[in-house]
Amino acid sequence: MSISAQEVKELREKTGAGMMDCKRALTESGGDMEVAIDWLRKKGLSKAAKKADRVAAEGLIGVAQGDSSAAVVEVNAETDFVARNEQFQTLVRTVANEALATAGDRDALLAAAMPGAGHSIGEEITEAIATIGENMTLRRVAVLSVSPGIVATYVHNSVADGLGKLGVLVALESEGKPEVLQDLGKRIAMHVAAVNPLAVSPDEVDAGVVAREREVYADQARQSGKPENIIEKMVDGRMRKFFEEVALLKQSFVVDPDKTVEQAIEAAQADAGAPIKLVAFVRFALGEGIEKESSDFAAEVAAAAGS
Repeated sequence: MSISAQEVKELREKTGAGMMDCKRALTESGGDMEVAIDWLRKKGLSKAAKKADRVAAEGLIGVAQGDSSAAVVEVNAETDFVARNEQFQTLVRTVANEALATAGDRDALLAAAMPGAGHSIGEEITEAIATIGENMTLRRVAVLSVSPGIVATYVHNSVADGLGKLGVLVALESEGKPEVLQDLGKRIAMHVAAVNPLAVSPDEVDAGVVAREREVYADQARQSGKPENIIEKMVDGRMRKFFEEVALLKQSFVVDPDKTVEQAIEAAQADAGAPIKLVAFVRFALGEGIEKESSDFAAEVAAAAGS
């Protein structure tokens, strides 16, 4: 039978469930609204929508490795406890693996088929919300690919294989020995996890960030009363120092502080037997940038007591 858009809209308004879930419920119930509502309730899907406005800043970072690519995803939940839930871990691991085929497109990943489930990854997350009892979101996804070369991965604060609180991808373009590239890539990924650079090279640092830094340094230098030509040189010196701090290639290598990352790559080329170029990196830290709710328990109790 045909289900109208108006019927789907009405069921959504009554239950708060997702559009596709409402359409499926109406189809399964032969268009009977009350039966469809009960169908959603039994599946736990109407409850899932009620949790959607709750802040989800915990969860897991998932990393998956392909032949010449790798993916990293962030799937959030409300509490750290869920990260230890086997069902949730399986979900995040599957989402990361399926991300390899999406080129980093979040919407495409949500719409992709959940292996062996007969529905999408987005619908699987909705069902997990109902089953586990917490709001969950696929917040972001990134995929790096390189040819020839490798994409190395690193997971920090790992709770299971490929799952943790922080994930890093590092893409090295080279025809060199894969084992040498993997070792170097893994060490650089650990460096990225620890230092959190802004960009690969000075040229790739956001122009707005560079302009703001130059303006601050220029204002500071003018307070010295020196002439403009001297101020310009002072600012250039400060900017060189700034790039050493934020551009990955110019940073002191955490694994070998006597070298910059760029020098470490150059040194590894002899063992690899070919030139190596660091083309990109991605760093996902769980919950970064999410404004977490803070509650005053005493105030909540007082409000509940009517005082």
